[in-house]
Amino acid sequence: MIEQIIDIDRVDHTIALFGNLDHNIRLLEKEYGVAVVNRGNDIKVSGEAEHVMSASRAIEAMVAMLAAGEALDEQNIHYIFSLVAEGNEKKISSLADDVACVTAKGKQVKGKTLGQKNYIELMRANTITFSIGPAGTGKTYLAVAMAVRAFRNHDVNRIILTRPAVEAGEKLGFLPGDLQNKVDPYLRPLYDALFEMLGAENFQKYQERGNIEVAPLAYMRGRTLDDSFIILDEAQNTTSEQMKMFLTRLGANSKAVVTGDVTQIDLMDGRKSGLVEVVRILKNIEDIGIIRLTQKDVVRHVLVQRIINAYEKYYGRS
Repeated sequence: MIEQIIDIDRVDHTIALFGNLDHNIRLLEKEYGVAVVNRGNDIKVSGEAEHVMSASRAIEAMVAMLAAGEALDEQNIHYIFSLVAEGNEKKISSLADDVACVTAKGKQVKGKTLGQKNYIELMRANTITFSIGPAGTGKTYLAVAMAVRAFRNHDVNRIILTRPAVEAGEKLGFLPGDLQNKVDPYLRPLYDALFEMLGAENFQKYQERGNIEVAPLAYMRGRTLDDSFIILDEAQNTTSEQMKMFLTRLGANSKAVVTGDVTQIDLMDGRKSGLVEVVRILKNIEDIGIIRLTQKDVVRHVLVQRIINAYEKYYGRS
């Protein structure tokens, strides 16, 4: 048994580190099998040498996250544990540097994981970016954030959001309303992200002016999209032909981001996913970035990570 003393300068960091009813520290004690006690500005960690060292590194990373202005919750605490296991916990402070966008309510949108940070950097650096990963990894949300940033900076004149209207267990014909009403449920995640970034009033104004377009993928055929930031969401449900059609719409001074989850393909009749195919075809093309996010990049409830991991184990993918 050994003891490690960690000095924390700020009282508010100590309070946040322990959390409500010491919840955060209980997570850490359970993860590493150590005991943690607060003595004024000092945190004492005791236990087996290897476990104490890992727990101390996790505490220092948690304090670094607090110093960067980020709140501690169960999801990012578990993420820190995973970084400690990889020896990458010192990189946690770099996450605070990369603001993708500021929402209508003044909230800074940042990458919450190293994978998300790399995703943001790829979108900045490349004309076309492919983001592949499970639900909750911020694929669509961060793409919309970067689109709004480009629009606000006058780098582009339009934001175009699209996704294939693939029927997953329901028939479009049975939904009420005209065609736009029928496809709106498929586009709702895109609307939600835009509302948060711009505010509902600004979204309505820009949509009426034609600066923002939210439409099913079929509406893209035959067009050339200049001065635009284009996002193709749920791209795992495109066919090879649809994917090629979309990518060849790209015009002058435009960027495109293609997002999808290849574990949730809803195509019928054994058709191949255009997303699965295209990342193989374009993997070595200059100015095209490809990133694969994992369950470690999930920023929803921590249980979502466990669900994704359980499915991967069940189907033999991990």
